[in-house]
Amino acid sequence: MKRLVVLDTETTGLSPAEGDRMVEIGCVELLHTRKGEQFHSLIHPDREIPPEATRIHGITNERVANAPRFAEIVDAFLAFIGDDTLVIHNAAFDIGFLNAELKRLNRPLLEMTRVIDTMTLSRRKFPGLSASLDALCRRLKVDNSHRSQHGALLDADLLASVYVELVGGNQLSLDLAGSSSPIAEPQTPESPNPATGQRVWPARSWPLPEADQLAHTAFLNRLQRESGGCVWLSGEL
Repeated sequence: MKRLVVLDTETTGLSPAEGDRMVEIGCVELLHTRKGEQFHSLIHPDREIPPEATRIHGITNERVANAPRFAEIVDAFLAFIGDDTLVIHNAAFDIGFLNAELKRLNRPLLEMTRVIDTMTLSRRKFPGLSASLDALCRRLKVDNSHRSQHGALLDADLLASVYVELVGGNQLSLDLAGSSSPIAEPQTPESPNPATGQRVWPARSWPLPEADQLAHTAFLNRLQRESGGCVWLSGEL
């Protein structure tokens, strides 16, 4: 069963290069489109949270005064995400902050090859339309009425629902409990071949969702790194 980890962070600002730090991290696992375990923590950023950042996510200096530093939760966080594919909205932002923290601790950095960026998916699926999380919730009928401010765990949970809808909805889950939604449209035969009188059934099309293609590519890249060779990438098959 393929496990994905949907991830979001909240920060003190927009740029780790300028000293901004994370103040919250939230993760939700997806097991074949079904939500599972969660990981969540506030984080002491070792700097003041500007008022403009607090207006976005509601996290104040008082709330993080007794929160752990990232160094105190890094092992639990890395254990939770394991080697699984990460699903992130505007992934470069979150990965940039996470890698800045990991670099401070001399830990291996997270690679973009293991990431599915739902912003990229949404822009390809809905070109020209807003790719914000709120806009996607409205467009894909994901209830976000309880979202008055950003929040890492709340946004990760909403993004998990959005991702499932982006890649085809719950009909992809092969739920043995049963769903009345067909996976493919019923096929009808073409007109009989005049030479043989036999009806010819058209070939079925089973398109692979783009998100699954990206996840497969991320897996092959990881296999290449860890084993030193991957025949599926080498073109030798």
